[in-house]
Amino acid sequence: MAVTIRDVARASGVHVSTVSRTFSAPHLVNAETRTRVLAVAEGLGYRPNRAARALTTGRTHNLGLIVADIANPFFPPLIKAAQAQARERDYHVFVADTDEDPLLEQELIETLCKQVDGVLLCSPRLSNRVIERLRAQVPFVVVNRRLKGLTTVLMDVGQGAGVAVEHVAGLGHRRMALLTGPAGSWTSGEIRQAATDRTAELGVELTVIGPNEPTEHGGLAAAQAVAASGVTAVLCYNDLVALGLIEGLRERGVDVPGDVSVIGVDDSLPGRLSRPKLTTITMPTAAAGRMAVDLLLATIAGPAAGAPPRTTVRLETGLLIRESTQRVSSS
Repeated sequence: MAVTIRDVARASGVHVSTVSRTFSAPHLVNAETRTRVLAVAEGLGYRPNRAARALTTGRTHNLGLIVADIANPFFPPLIKAAQAQARERDYHVFVADTDEDPLLEQELIETLCKQVDGVLLCSPRLSNRVIERLRAQVPFVVVNRRLKGLTTVLMDVGQGAGVAVEHVAGLGHRRMALLTGPAGSWTSGEIRQAATDRTAELGVELTVIGPNEPTEHGGLAAAQAVAASGVTAVLCYNDLVALGLIEGLRERGVDVPGDVSVIGVDDSLPGRLSRPKLTTITMPTAAAGRMAVDLLLATIAGPAAGAPPRTTVRLETGLLIRESTQRVSSS
């Protein structure tokens, strides 16, 4: 016979309602009691009926996770961390990819909001106005986009960009280019502002090239402009753009890092395996995924459960120096 919630309650020495809350609203159950109930349930092989629980609590125990481009190596570590964090809290995650298309992003949110308790938006391309309208339909937490009145998790890429500028300036570079990302990208805007400010402080001339497609094709397409600009260092929107740029420069007889130093953003796997290995701004993607899930579940629980007010969490970035940057040539 199938194990029931009453069997778990009897073996745990608690009321049936306590077992129910352990699975439907664990934050309302004493930690020691919750641990005991979960251990007993595991030992007995009890599995709660999600459909029945949804009817009782009004919660699906599903979350939506929408990313701009699942093929971009920046996103998989964030997705994996978010899924693991949600699983620990008895939630499932539906992952969707917008392919950088704001109309598709809006359509996905409108579809998912009927099936999930909340949505994580990662690097959204939607306008603030549309997000404001959609937030009335489902709780949101946004990653890498600052929005007034919404809980957000920001990876401080501006901090990393400032350190990157200091790095190339310290290597003697005085003419630098910035390859920006898509128009309207929060990350691109943060990198541009920080690079503009820091180059001005250090007396480095900055040439901005973009917007660019956030892929290796974007870097390839920008290679001619970089080669013609006379710069000796380039900071790119992400690692994919940087790797495309390196290939495009190589095709034009420009050596990296001998002639031009190149820096990416993300510390993705392709940059670790490339030749030369890519100097890059490290992004705390896994930490952001875990933090975003916790903040979304707190938002879903609401003020009655002691949820924190809407907030912005900023995670630090850093610079990982590899082979694609070197001291400027004296020739």
